[in-house]
Amino acid sequence: MFSLKTLPLLLLLPIQLSKAFPVPPESPEEKKAKIVQGLFFPIGTVLSKSTWQFVFCSCGYQNYLENFYQLPRKGYQAARKNSTSMVVEKLKEMQRFFGLNVTGKPNEETLEMMQKPRCGVPDTGEFMITPGNPKWERNNLTYRIINYTPHLLLRADVERAFERAFEEWSIASSLKFKKISQGEADIRIAFYQGDHGDNSPFDGPNGILAHAFQPGPGIGGDAHFDAEETWTDNRTNYNLLIVAAHEFGHSLGLAHSTNPAALMYPTYAFRDPSTYLLSQDDINGIQAIYGPSNDPIQPTGSTAPTACDPRLTFDAIVTLRGETLFFKNEYFWRRHPQLPTVELNFISLFWPSLPNGIQAAYEDFDRDLIFLFKGNQYWALNGYDIQQGYPKDISNYGFPSSVQAIDAAVSYRSKTYFFVNDQFWRYDNQRRSMEAGYPQSIASTFPGIGSRIDAVFQQDDFFLFFSGPVYYAFDLNTQRVTRVARINKWLNCRRS
Repeated sequence: MFSLKTLPLLLLLPIQLSKAFPVPPESPEEKKAKIVQGLFFPIGTVLSKSTWQFVFCSCGYQNYLENFYQLPRKGYQAARKNSTSMVVEKLKEMQRFFGLNVTGKPNEETLEMMQKPRCGVPDTGEFMITPGNPKWERNNLTYRIINYTPHLLLRADVERAFERAFEEWSIASSLKFKKISQGEADIRIAFYQGDHGDNSPFDGPNGILAHAFQPGPGIGGDAHFDAEETWTDNRTNYNLLIVAAHEFGHSLGLAHSTNPAALMYPTYAFRDPSTYLLSQDDINGIQAIYGPSNDPIQPTGSTAPTACDPRLTFDAIVTLRGETLFFKNEYFWRRHPQLPTVELNFISLFWPSLPNGIQAAYEDFDRDLIFLFKGNQYWALNGYDIQQGYPKDISNYGFPSSVQAIDAAVSYRSKTYFFVNDQFWRYDNQRRSMEAGYPQSIASTFPGIGSRIDAVFQQDDFFLFFSGPVYYAFDLNTQRVTRVARINKWLNCRRS
């Protein structure tokens, strides 16, 4: 599940060496860095400072593999001589788990995933239940809150979050939970910081958010939360309800899921607390252990969109510095031209303050910004950072009051085209004003694409219009449609 703060792309920064002063002797860490770079990165690769820090500090990628993929903890020299192939295999295992390009190398997308805040429980492959199938032998369980978070939330807010988190699992199964204030409970809940005596120390703000233990005596079933995190009951920082519901899944015997829609996905992502939090994947898992709910009407959970769904449509599409982002409900796919895999993420994973269901988007190349629209509001982003002062009202563009939402948008040669129903407006990016003579008919200006447009983006001298499950390649030079195909190809679906 987890993965939560807005994460910028890793930018490659040139390293300049000064010839004016003597070069100091290499430190052991610098020697180590050169050796490991030679093992895993192509000759000449220049890594950003943040990437170097992650790769070679104590919280680097090998430490990540030790924590979550059972890479043996060995000294550096021994690992270099004997375990390079093991590191490669563990990297491949991690890449397969998250649906990344399987290279066995700590490439950019792999390091990005490793830096996302997450649960401290190791990843164990295909989702169903924890290895060994541990479970509670009774369905009526007790829990006790040992202490409370020192940050923001009131005591009552903490208790309400935990109660609601247990309810999520109770709705989907035959389990019932009761809070007790003294005595031994099946599940003990506590906030700790750093090393707290269970051989699973916390690492301070961000990083590992919480962990829990599988059902059993003693520490079995207990859930621990990092006291140094800022816990909230909204979309800022880390929502305690969402993290608690995930951890209690472990307390009941569930392992991590490879399904990005699942609450049991390892990385943190905000989801609307007013909705039912469990995905169908989570429901299937808990019912496999404890059976279905006694309610005659069984709950149903959400499912992530799939690349090869023949009914798939997109809400919005935008380019971003060479990548292409495809938005659908609370998700978006990231397509990079140099990578064979297309990565599915929660919108909230990168932009916790953005709403789901983005309706239109475009990239302003002159200002190096992208603009996202929903309803009568829009946001400006530089890279993956939301700019201050947003959201703003779309009336700032000069739309009449009758326009309350944008269907699609695209920018080309300093002009932005806004599509609304069967008409479009054209905006001058440099003058920051709507051009005279608009709106105009979509059908008359772009013949052959129909009047319903879900999304659009520009590639070379083409506008690619997406309508339902197909897209139309409209040649801006010849003013005609030259290709019609299914949209699944953009997500590398081999069946499309």
